Amino acid sequence: MLNSRSELELSNQKNTEISHPTSLALSGDTASSGKSSSGVPEKTGYPDSVYVMAANIFQGIRIEKSPEKVLIKYGNEPLLSSSESEDESFRRLSYELAFSALKYQDILETILIDSYIFPSTTIPDHLSSLIIVMLYDFQDRKFQTRVLSDNEESISEVQAVENLLNSFKTKLAAALARCRIKHDALSIYHILPETVRKQELRASTLPLYAWINTCKISPEEVYNNLKKRGYNEVKSVLHIDDKVFAVDQHCYDVLIFPSHLKNDLINTDLFKDYKLIFQDKSRSLAVHSVKALLNMDDDILMVNTGSWYTVAHMSSLTNDNTSKIFVCGVQSQAKDPDLKNLFTKMGCKNVEILHETFINIESKDHRLQKVKVILLLPRCSGLGVSNPVEFILNEHEDTDLLKDLSQGGTSEDKLHVLAQQQYEQLMHAMKFTRAQAVVYCTCSVYPEENEAVVKKALEFQDLGNKVQPYSGTHLRQCL
Repeated sequence: MLNSRSELELSNQKNTEISHPTSLALSGDTASSGKSSSGVPEKTGYPDSVYVMAANIFQGIRIEKSPEKVLIKYGNEPLLSSSESEDESFRRLSYELAFSALKYQDILETILIDSYIFPSTTIPDHLSSLIIVMLYDFQDRKFQTRVLSDNEESISEVQAVENLLNSFKTKLAAALARCRIKHDALSIYHILPETVRKQELRASTLPLYAWINTCKISPEEVYNNLKKRGYNEVKSVLHIDDKVFAVDQHCYDVLIFPSHLKNDLINTDLFKDYKLIFQDKSRSLAVHSVKALLNMDDDILMVNTGSWYTVAHMSSLTNDNTSKIFVCGVQSQAKDPDLKNLFTKMGCKNVEILHETFINIESKDHRLQKVKVILLLPRCSGLGVSNPVEFILNEHEDTDLLKDLSQGGTSEDKLHVLAQQQYEQLMHAMKFTRAQAVVYCTCSVYPEENEAVVKKALEFQDLGNKVQPYSGTHLRQCL
């Protein structure tokens, strides 16, 4: 078992009816030039399409409140997004903005009410989510004017909400100040629950992990490439601001970089050509644990892989073997061409996709008789994840993770359901009597999803099978 701790009321005043989004900017405060005392905005804001995508994400993960506590009504219809929403950088920015707005949802709603934006206007419900995410960014820019590029695509709903917020700028700033005074906080960040603040601090200090795809390049070639780009190899990257990298002490093909270098690295050919892959270290620990248990011709069964990068990393580690990697749970055959294309780009040649769910695969399935290790990556709470946005994008995880993290934890009911699913999958894995080991990896900090699940499964195992008791002590020290 790998336990990943890789290191986040309305007023009765008369409303003014609005028939079109462009008429949202009513009488309020006059927007300023948006410059700081030095003449340069502290933050420039986002493109219109990022706000729209962030609003749609927020709409799906926002905290639902009981009717008596509802301050603002949200519509059910998503806003139309542009083609740019498919771009990974736009998606990342959108998820980050939506997650930030979610953490401050109560505060932002209170500010909107306290500034009389909602009592002063009848705002279409479907724009409420857009207002929330744009208000978060507006206050994060200290209410400075957004800087737009000349060729930026304009979206009418975004322009309308921006005009509205600008027209209420002074009242919004005053409402924010009153909120801070009420909570005796230097900033709204200090109003967040301590668990959320600790998670944010941890995420901001953790380095980046990237594994070397040895199907396409050798570690020495990567080192030389980085050094030619001005990177220096060091023993540790903690608290270093320079262009440096280190080799991970637990996984020989994993490199560590200071977090501030991501934008510089992601545009290099090493990453564009799938020679270096950013991924959470817990996944690298998982595949290396499997590798240590294999003989040259042993096959592997991977369950609930999440990210295809995990499959590719397993393939990279077994590239010199005759091992096959069976991946189950890809129920849509329409995904096959895309997956095969990705694996081809990454140089993976020993991956076979199974369309059945793991629970529906018989232990005596003729295809799996040479499987010696099962890698089980069950769906979990994910509360051990330090960067939830990256985790969701890379591992294709449920956005409900953002909701749980914004509240600082997972409900007991949800935790019970997850633990039961994990137990059932682990019990099924133990039915594969030809398999010699099961590697169980979660991204949870809860014992209920880790030690408790493994202990329960071992207690109820078939007494006729001789299974060596598992001890996760060493692997925990790796995290």
